[in-house]
Amino acid sequence: MNIAVTYENGEIFQHFGHTEQFRVYETDGKSILSKKTVATLGSGHGALAGFLKNLGVETLICGGIGGGARQALGEAGIRIFAGCSGSADDAVSALLAGKLVYNPNELCNHHDEHHGDCGEHGCGHHDHSCGDHCC
Repeated sequence: MNIAVTYENGEIFQHFGHTEQFRVYETDGKSILSKKTVATLGSGHGALAGFLKNLGVETLICGGIGGGARQALGEAGIRIFAGCSGSADDAVSALLAGKLVYNPNELCNHHDEHHGDCGEHGCGHHDHSCGDHCC
């Protein structure tokens, strides 16, 4: 199973559509077999689903993610674990152990008003930013 994580400096990047790279993990379902960092080369929200599908990704771990991206990933058959933060490696290990803490309802809904990172303002919740959920 291939797992992708939105990635920046070892951490889960908090805005799916603005991620510049993914960390892609090849696993046997129980442990990590290999990992590599892959640049998105500027792909945007819609193109990222196809980008991940072409890499053989079946599962995505991310911070905030918008509704359109969720739909595109769903159509590509990619399972989403949103609302995560912290170490990318730790998140994948937690997922494989069945202990990943995530928020399936985490949604960035600011796309019509703002174009900054999720951490600059609320993402569907008024009391925290996208990164306030731990993996």
